Amino acid sequence: MPRVEFYVLPDSDPRQRLRVACQLAGKAWRAGMQVFIRGASEQDCDALDDLLWSYRSASFVPHNRHEDGADAPVVIGIDQDPAHAQGLLINLHATLPADPERFSRIIEIVNQAPDLLTICREHFREYRQRGYAPQRVEL
Repeated sequence: MPRVEFYVLPDSDPRQRLRVACQLAGKAWRAGMQVFIRGASEQDCDALDDLLWSYRSASFVPHNRHEDGADAPVVIGIDQDPAHAQGLLINLHATLPADPERFSRIIEIVNQAPDLLTICREHFREYRQRGYAPQRVEL
């Protein structure tokens, strides 16, 4: 059963949410985990792709869009199946993943935008109903 965590940001800036996703992906990759970032839209995926190149000037996080190579250490997609099971899923999408058991860890990133708060509260309830024990992490 995957460990599920909700990382809660203090602001409502959507760009900060993507930046934190990149930071978490880089940290997980450096720890040896495979990472799948599930964007909410193609625009999110484009922005994540750009940010992973530039969010830290002194380091590089090897990544690909799913359609460009699903075997990269960090993969960006929406509803594609990750090439590697039991890695980290960073879920930025408005729905839960179809098969959360494929992952050893799931992170949902929450900011203070009212619509996103509503979606993430529903995700929290759904994870509990499915038997997971989601945790809240304040950033």
